[in-house]
Amino acid sequence: MKRPRIVLADDHTLVLEGLCKILEDECDVVGTAEDGRKLLAMVQERNPDVVVLDISMPQLNGLDAARQLHKLLPACKIIFLTMHADPTYAREAFQIGASGYLLKRSAATELILAIQAVLKDQFYVTPVIAKEVLLPLCDESPLLSDAKNRLTPRQREVLQLAAEGKAVKEIADILHLSTKTVEFHKTQIMRELKLRSTPELTKYAIAHGIVSLG
Repeated sequence: MKRPRIVLADDHTLVLEGLCKILEDECDVVGTAEDGRKLLAMVQERNPDVVVLDISMPQLNGLDAARQLHKLLPACKIIFLTMHADPTYAREAFQIGASGYLLKRSAATELILAIQAVLKDQFYVTPVIAKEVLLPLCDESPLLSDAKNRLTPRQREVLQLAAEGKAVKEIADILHLSTKTVEFHKTQIMRELKLRSTPELTKYAIAHGIVSLG
């Protein structure tokens, strides 16, 4: 049987090394990335069957990277491997196209199972939070959107980079925008999220898993 081609994304080198060890007997790890932007560039080059990624990553967080990845490679399966046990993150992950969601503490026992499941067009949710994740998804009433989900994809990118402490000029260079456009987006973000300062913006981004303290 053909071994699945996997790309891994996590901002901790030791985690990536550990995941490679877990997968080495069953899969071919064709690339690793330490931030969301490198991940998007890599998947277009390597064309993996499955991407395993964290939520909290620099430059572009996992949720926003997955949104773009799903459009770039619709056939590629997306599995989130994260420390976030909050079912809210898992529900958002599935809504944007993920097929699997599991916690880092159970990677050794669940990651191979999750990869096998998603390659069969099945969904995988770690049993720890499965009930809390699946019941709201089965409800006919739509989930209430968090304020950050009312931001445009570009605004979410600016939000993350600003929360990581990057200056307007740095953000403009990374996103290939003018500084005026970045300033406009930042103003719109602050207005939409009802924030009054960059420290408040940073606290918001940390609280919502857009950036991490680690």
